[in-house]
Amino acid sequence: MNLRKQLLEILYEDKSLLVVNKPSGITVARERENQRKSLMDLLAEIHPELKQAGQYPRYGLVHRLDKETSGVLLIAKNNKTLSFLQEQFQKREVKKTYLALVYGKIFKDKGEIRSLIGRDKNNRLKQKAYLPIEPQAKKMKLREAVTFWEIKERFDQFTLLKVFPKTGRKHQIRVHLAFLGYPIVGDKLYASGNVYPFSRLFLHCQEIIIKILRGKHKKFLAPLPRELSVFLNKLK
Repeated sequence: MNLRKQLLEILYEDKSLLVVNKPSGITVARERENQRKSLMDLLAEIHPELKQAGQYPRYGLVHRLDKETSGVLLIAKNNKTLSFLQEQFQKREVKKTYLALVYGKIFKDKGEIRSLIGRDKNNRLKQKAYLPIEPQAKKMKLREAVTFWEIKERFDQFTLLKVFPKTGRKHQIRVHLAFLGYPIVGDKLYASGNVYPFSRLFLHCQEIIIKILRGKHKKFLAPLPRELSVFLNKLK
């Protein structure tokens, strides 16, 4: 994968905002100094103006996507824009649409998942969904998580979903769909027992609608990566 070439897939750019179609397989921002270069490291090399917002290693990063997830990613070029956009995420005013292919056929047309989410005590790499009535939930630091979903297409052994997370917890969509009993194809962390030879996580942030500084709402769309489109065509 020519990562630098993919990073140049700019979905939108103006004086205050950069929107890219993040590829799967790269961390958005470093969590430790000894980690490999992150997306923000590479973008800051190509677009030095991004260093004017926020602080290293996040710079003007407005929100996060998991390493394995692709799609729309917003990066502010100045602190005013960064604060303006992040406030909308914090107030849950941003409309986000993801595409997720899950194992199994879901017969219900749409639904929602509400739970608390926190670290899995048995595996520090994972998050876990807890119901408020669970005794252990009262003893842990947990946060509310809400996810809405609807059917986009059904296949023999899989279902393609449009997913609308209302909150933005770590691994939220992956955790919630696994909790529902329909883990995402290619999810090596949450899809235990579901083995399919697919090279990546089938989760893509397709669309974000957010208010920009000029006072109007703007829609940003990221086309489905080729490897995901090819896989869907094979299922058809």
